[in-house]
Amino acid sequence: MASRAGPRASGTDGSDFQHREKVASHYQMSVALKSEVRKLNIAHAVIWVLMAAQVTVSQLGLVSHRVVAAPYQWEYPYLLSIVPCALSFLALPHNNVSYLVMAMISAGLFCVAPLLYGAMEMLPVALQLYRHGKAYRFIFGVSAVSVMYLVIVIAVQVHAWQIYYSKKLLDQWFTSTQDKDKKKK
Repeated sequence: MASRAGPRASGTDGSDFQHREKVASHYQMSVALKSEVRKLNIAHAVIWVLMAAQVTVSQLGLVSHRVVAAPYQWEYPYLLSIVPCALSFLALPHNNVSYLVMAMISAGLFCVAPLLYGAMEMLPVALQLYRHGKAYRFIFGVSAVSVMYLVIVIAVQVHAWQIYYSKKLLDQWFTSTQDKDKKKK
C-alpha cells in the first residue's frame, strides 16, 4: 500500500475509487422516502394549524359566528392528529422503527377516522346545500360544509400518502437491517 509520500500501489492507476463512492440503493431510497414523509408531515401540520385556528377562534369568540362557523364535532378529535405528525418527525432522524409504527397506527386513529366520521356527519348538511341551495354555517362567506369537505379531501390524501410512504420507509429500513445481519453471518 502507498502512503501519502510513497509510491502508488502496484497494479492501479488511481482511478479505481468509484466503486467505493457509491451509496447502497436502499440508503438512497431511505433518504428519498424520508424527504417525502417530511413534506407530507409539513402539509399535515399546515392543515392542523388551520383547523386549530378555526376551532380556537370560534371557541374563544374572537369573531362572530357569522364570519367563522362553530366547529363540527369531528374537528375536536382531529386536533389529536398532531400526535402522529410529531411521532413521525421524531422517528426520521435516527430511523426509529417503533416511533414510525406508532405514527402509522395513530394516523389511522387520529387522522383518518375523524375525517371519515366528519364526512358522514356533514352529509345531511351537504345534501341540503346541494338540493335546496341553503347553507346556515359560513366561513368567511363560503358555506362551511363546502370548505370542510375540501379540507377533508385534501387531508385524506395527505394522510393516505403519509401512511403509504411510511410503510415504504419501514420496508427500506428492514431491508438494510437484514443486509447487515447477512453480512455478520
